[in-house]
Amino acid sequence: MSSSADVVIIGGGVIGSAVTYYLAKKNLKVIMVEKGDIAQGTSSKCDGNVLIHDKLPGYDASLAKLSQDMFPGLAQEIDYDMHWTRKGSLLVIESEQEMEVAQEFCRKQQEQGLPVRIMDQYEVHEDEPKLAKDIIGGLETQCDGSLDPMALAFGLIYGAKKLGAEILTYTTVTGIGLNSDGSVAKIITDKGELLTKNVVNAAGIWAPEIGAMVNLNIPVKPRQGQILVAERTFPVARRKVVEFGYLMAKFEGNNYQRNVPPEMVEYGIAFVFEPTHANNFLIGSSRRFVGLDITCHNPVLKALAQRAVRFFPVMRDINVIRSYAGLRPYTPDHMPIVSQTDVPGFYVAAGHEGDGIGLSLITGKIMSQLICGETTEITIEPLKLSRFADEKVSA
Repeated sequence: MSSSADVVIIGGGVIGSAVTYYLAKKNLKVIMVEKGDIAQGTSSKCDGNVLIHDKLPGYDASLAKLSQDMFPGLAQEIDYDMHWTRKGSLLVIESEQEMEVAQEFCRKQQEQGLPVRIMDQYEVHEDEPKLAKDIIGGLETQCDGSLDPMALAFGLIYGAKKLGAEILTYTTVTGIGLNSDGSVAKIITDKGELLTKNVVNAAGIWAPEIGAMVNLNIPVKPRQGQILVAERTFPVARRKVVEFGYLMAKFEGNNYQRNVPPEMVEYGIAFVFEPTHANNFLIGSSRRFVGLDITCHNPVLKALAQRAVRFFPVMRDINVIRSYAGLRPYTPDHMPIVSQTDVPGFYVAAGHEGDGIGLSLITGKIMSQLICGETTEITIEPLKLSRFADEKVSA
């Protein structure tokens, strides 16, 4: 274990891996510290989507598109297969009320130059013939892609190691030492100390614990999501399919209400279908605040299955082989924190909720630019920790 570094990154998920890789590209001496194994937390318990369709028009969509455009060349750059595909995605629309909201959403995204379009009832069923017959339309985002999230994390680490980064797994950070002027001096771990002037808190749902070591409030808390995994079967749909109501479940908007049973609202259920490179598929999604609990809750799994059959009745005869739950790092405004802080040399890259995979590359690049004193790829005002100056994190 080295005794010093230019930058120490705390956290070995996809965000920490991306930050490590892009800092290593700057020819800095970089050490990542992870208390478990690479991608052992949220990054191993999610889907692999790199999406624009679930981003609000404006800054959110612009940030996501910048990151998305970095993925096609990454596999060649690091020489690692992440199973990247770009088949686009489809938001399916259930009612005329949803169609009105979707049309306005589409118009705003088109004004940003994004490749989206509304599909009528005939088009959407031509595109996905196994959809329930009463689906009246869809919103297609042609640039959306997907990959294997574990392969993304391991690929970024592989690339970072080739550039000289040091990776310390099964190493727990127990404290952060400061100089007399309040700036970062060192990282204290259960295996020794690391002298450094710069620390990146990329600890995901554990970011508040790391922030507390330097008396910073990081308003991130875990938001559980559960996923069903189907057996290998015939192609149900050719690409990512999501109900338009997903946006309501994600952003808690009040523009319209879905016609769903109360448990769907209680558990934050919205239909999400993702085919995999292994010829099966994943079904999500749910959103619940249950602390650090990653136990699968049978009523939630039942609601996920019911919602899936509503959109694809053919799924009624397909077996589920397993389920799992993960914890998204949630912030109150659903935007990540990618920021310097009031503690000189202490940075935060956390709070991406369900967008960690898709925003990983732009997060890594922005963080490398911040630490090196360069102009960032995009303004980071909406991402600064200071926007939560008066925020309290509930237990």
